[in-house]
Amino acid sequence: MPDWAKEVRSAIAGLNLEPTREADVVEELSQHLRDRYEEMLARGVDANQAYQTLHAELEDGRLLKGLAGTVARAREPLAAGSTGQAKFFGGLGRDLRYAMRQLWQSPGFAIVAILSLALGIGANTAIFQLLDAARLRLLPVNHPEQLVSVRIKNTPNGRSGNFVSDRSDLTFSVWNLLRAQQQGFSDIAAWSPQGRNLAQGGEVRNASTLMVSGNFFSMLGVQPIAGRLLSPSDDYRGCGAQGAVISYGFWQKEYGGRDIALGSKITLDRQVFQIIGVTPPSFHGVDVGRNFDVAIAMCSEPVFSGKDSWTDSPMTWWLAAIGRLKPGWTIERANAQLAAISSGIFAATLPEKYDAINKKDYLRFQLAATRADNGVSTLRGQHDPLYILLGLSGLVLLLACANLANLLLARASARQREMALRLTLGASRARLMRQVLAESLLLAVFGTAAGVCLAQFLSRAVIWLFSSSQDHIFLEITLDWRVLGFAAGLAVLTCILFGLTPALQASHTDPGAAMKASGRGVTSGRHHFALRRILVVSQVALSLVLLVGALLFARSFRNLMTTDVGFDQDHILVAGFDFSPLHIPMERRAAFKRELHDRLRAIPGVQSVAGVFIVPISHSGWDDNIDVPGGPQRKDTQFNSVSSGYFQTMGVPMLAGRDFNESDLPNSPRVAIVNETFAKQFFGGANPVGKVIYDTGKPNQTYQIVGLVKDMKYHQMREDFQPITFVAISQEKEAGEGQTFVIRSNEATESLLAEVKRVAQEMNPAMVLNFSTFKVQVRDDLVGERVMATLTGFFGVLAIILAMIGIYGVISYMVVRRRSEIGVRMALGAARGRILFMVLRESIILLGIGTAVGTVFALAGGSVASTQLYGLQPRDPLTLGASILCLAVIVLIASFMPAHRAATVDPMVVLREE
Repeated sequence: MPDWAKEVRSAIAGLNLEPTREADVVEELSQHLRDRYEEMLARGVDANQAYQTLHAELEDGRLLKGLAGTVARAREPLAAGSTGQAKFFGGLGRDLRYAMRQLWQSPGFAIVAILSLALGIGANTAIFQLLDAARLRLLPVNHPEQLVSVRIKNTPNGRSGNFVSDRSDLTFSVWNLLRAQQQGFSDIAAWSPQGRNLAQGGEVRNASTLMVSGNFFSMLGVQPIAGRLLSPSDDYRGCGAQGAVISYGFWQKEYGGRDIALGSKITLDRQVFQIIGVTPPSFHGVDVGRNFDVAIAMCSEPVFSGKDSWTDSPMTWWLAAIGRLKPGWTIERANAQLAAISSGIFAATLPEKYDAINKKDYLRFQLAATRADNGVSTLRGQHDPLYILLGLSGLVLLLACANLANLLLARASARQREMALRLTLGASRARLMRQVLAESLLLAVFGTAAGVCLAQFLSRAVIWLFSSSQDHIFLEITLDWRVLGFAAGLAVLTCILFGLTPALQASHTDPGAAMKASGRGVTSGRHHFALRRILVVSQVALSLVLLVGALLFARSFRNLMTTDVGFDQDHILVAGFDFSPLHIPMERRAAFKRELHDRLRAIPGVQSVAGVFIVPISHSGWDDNIDVPGGPQRKDTQFNSVSSGYFQTMGVPMLAGRDFNESDLPNSPRVAIVNETFAKQFFGGANPVGKVIYDTGKPNQTYQIVGLVKDMKYHQMREDFQPITFVAISQEKEAGEGQTFVIRSNEATESLLAEVKRVAQEMNPAMVLNFSTFKVQVRDDLVGERVMATLTGFFGVLAIILAMIGIYGVISYMVVRRRSEIGVRMALGAARGRILFMVLRESIILLGIGTAVGTVFALAGGSVASTQLYGLQPRDPLTLGASILCLAVIVLIASFMPAHRAATVDPMVVLREE
């Protein structure tokens, strides 16, 4: 075998290439000649004749380099035998190996490129993985495409009554008639998620519990991994506390996966159940985003609620329904049948306690079915923040691709004489294009592989960020075909986005011009530099959109954090006491609460203590309609039941009147304290103290307003102030078997908790305790806003970094390209300041064009995020102006270094080089 490397090195000696570039060219052209030599031998050509032919072609290419006439003669022998698809893809493996060597010899470029792609692809894959888990993945049950959920379609003025579950779609009476009268489902089941306490005393240990109808598991087609699951025979009225099914995760966590779990006892809210089975690892329930620990029969509900059983209450909403369509039935047909039976069902279950208006609304309700093949979830909203994050991460990926396209154009410029020599020696333009695309493909593959690995961490981090201390989100993150397909699609897309333009430029090299040109390269022409300008303008525009998004969400979060909530949230411990295990008689409960209150107040460091029914910002509520004599009628207001000292403990100013006191007893006239919004809506802002209000339709049940307090938030931080009526706990006719206290103290939380537990232990160790820090509870209410601000801020910072790299690279390249011109200008007397401004002007022009384009896209896309913002509009001028100013500063900083380098050029050195 001839030493083609030696021959090629001799042939290109006159090109004066740098050693690294020369080695690359020698290696690649030697491979071409070896392939051609072996091909000629395979056709029967004598070895000596084959060598002489190829040697002559190589010598002719060297002697006639730059002459177009030699190109056609030299191309034929090296391209013979290769046509069409085989010609383009035949040497793909060799091209990939060569591309790998190129990247290995440029580790800095390879690391920057792969990391940029990994961040962009990783962020996109992570967000898509969450969307896949929350929205796209089918439930792991038999034929999930047949599943539908059934709920009320139209609620004109909402539903009245008690809502005791996250899935409060139906009452038990409605469920019973639905199950009996429906015709479109081969089977239909009900379920209700509840939190139950595993501990028998002391601090609460919560378990996520499902109360299900007996056919729930069989309808879904779920099979046990151990024991058996609940069946219809387990679900009958009066069943009490019997069998319980536990999830695979709970089985592993609590019992280590051992068989001793079956047959053992488990306590839920002091009711003892026997474990009869374990669900498979893949089944987490039908509520996506929530996992369950224990499932019990729905008929067990009365053992928890006693005489106030939800099962017997036509005004308690606590069930959700899911069914399986019969063969041949569609959702449309099932909805038609549900519409036909709805009027009869709601007429038969009409609560007697409803007033005329509520009855009218109730009778207009209509049941409807919706798809449930991928479960149900509270994570799915009309404006899902995950879609916004996916869009923003997509912009980051486009930025990374634009940067890489610029870098590859620069590399193409440096290698243009190599490409020209290959063309002269017979390589096809398709072959050159394939070679450049091979390098882009390797970068895309490595970047995608790293991105997919990064996505596994990022997706779990986002779930952790979205979870709060009281609400843990559970999503099973797996690499299914949709995620892998999405990542593969990104790999192809990015390869095209950042690799196609450099490949096309390489394939359009003019051999004659390139061989005669100086070292500036193929991309030094006006057309090629215009491409780089377009890429930078795109980067500026995309960066502006990301900056606007980041500032919008950051300012929205700041608005929420600084909004006036109406109370002092610091140094407050929320302590819940459940003393139902003590079986205290009704007549002694009020005295027990007072004693507990006094003991808590006596703890050293405690400033004040008060009882409360609804803790603010807990997403719980109690509302009712009231009438004002001679004023508004049947107007809705929020209610809360509090003890004396509540407003002092919460730091809420009393504006007029008095607080509740010891004279407010169950048999004394009922009194109320209202807030400012109540006074505005019911009394036109006048002082309401001394006024009388009463329950709608019950003029004999009056409240006399004795106090006015400052406005405060009720359900959540994002809401506007609502009218609130506070009533006295001390006037309750029937005291409950539990009490929540808010405790203000400057003591450390840990020491305060220890003292509260000590007090409970001394009074009765059987009491069940539940603690939370009020400030943490308020902070958890903003978990979604905090995540959006954090992630969009991260994308914004990444956009700034990528924009700086892009601007710096293009301006530096421009300085190098115009170095001779700059030297001549300075030799003719141009001041350094003029040269500096000339370079910066290029950046300013690109900034102006990119800002104009980006502003249009930012304003157009702002409406998508409107529902996620608080206290500002999506087209906020201050946000847009700040983003433009920030981007301008970044661009000028990135441009100043190459501009300064241009202004310090020594004209004599440049002229000598020329």
